[in-house]
Amino acid sequence: MRIGVFTVLFQNLPFEEALDRVVAAGLSAVEIGTGGYPGSHHCPVEELLESETRRQEYMEAVTSRGLIISGFSCHYEPLSPDQELARESDEIFRKTVRLASLLEVPVVNAFAGLPAGAPGDTCPNWVTCPWPPYFLEMLDYQWEEVAIPYWKEAGKFAEDHGVKVAIEMHPGQLVYNVDTLLRLRDAVGPVIGCNFDPSHLFWNGVDPVAAIRKLGDAIFHVHGKDVYVDPLNVSVNGCNDNKPYDRIPERSWTFRTIGYGHGVKVWKDIMSAFRLVGYDYVISIEHEDALMSFDEGLAKAVATLKEAGIFEPPGEIFWA
Repeated sequence: MRIGVFTVLFQNLPFEEALDRVVAAGLSAVEIGTGGYPGSHHCPVEELLESETRRQEYMEAVTSRGLIISGFSCHYEPLSPDQELARESDEIFRKTVRLASLLEVPVVNAFAGLPAGAPGDTCPNWVTCPWPPYFLEMLDYQWEEVAIPYWKEAGKFAEDHGVKVAIEMHPGQLVYNVDTLLRLRDAVGPVIGCNFDPSHLFWNGVDPVAAIRKLGDAIFHVHGKDVYVDPLNVSVNGCNDNKPYDRIPERSWTFRTIGYGHGVKVWKDIMSAFRLVGYDYVISIEHEDALMSFDEGLAKAVATLKEAGIFEPPGEIFWA
């Protein structure tokens, strides 16, 4: 198991300076954005696709520091009813897959996307309940007419390039929990798995340990991020909260640095669950804590993960 970081945290720094900060933090992996919501601050995708020399220089900057690239991330909106946005998202995804293949980066992280509720609609529609009955009709359209056809083609493209696609289960996306992730995987094939981010599960009442046990080898990549669920606000308004993230005192949940939403025992259980299902890759810290500086948030997340993580192979069960 390695601890890494999503380098959007250092987006205002030049690439090699960002890598130096990663090493100084005691980490051994970087997740790098290639466009879409994460941006491409540390990855000149077109330049790298066009030049083998630049690719060699880029990877030398990473490997010479004892780092690996755990994944490229291009979370965006490939199923959007805005055709230009959907086209742009697909183009970013395909270029990211091509680059990952060339650089032997095994995983591309992405959102599944969110379609409109019916042909001709202009806005995406996130369905959260089955009644009135038109919601089920909308879901059928979103899955059968939009999501599955798109991801079958996109998944084959990734598979042909030897790259796995890790879909992040996220509110406001068609894939937002274990059931929806496995539905897409069942429809498309094992090239689809998940980028497991427990912060999006805690607030929805999901036990990450149970989710990990259910997903098993469908976990391709992991985000290290926590969330604080405010019991007072939840008791009044429930957990499905669309107030802006900066209204922290009013919100039902708020992203926090690891250990500041749930204690180290919870994270030890999560790390043990990863060991049980055979996940032994990277925990990539994603800092989105509005109450801490970047440096303090990263340092505290690293400290908690180093305490909770399991890094050595298990010993022989000599007592059995």
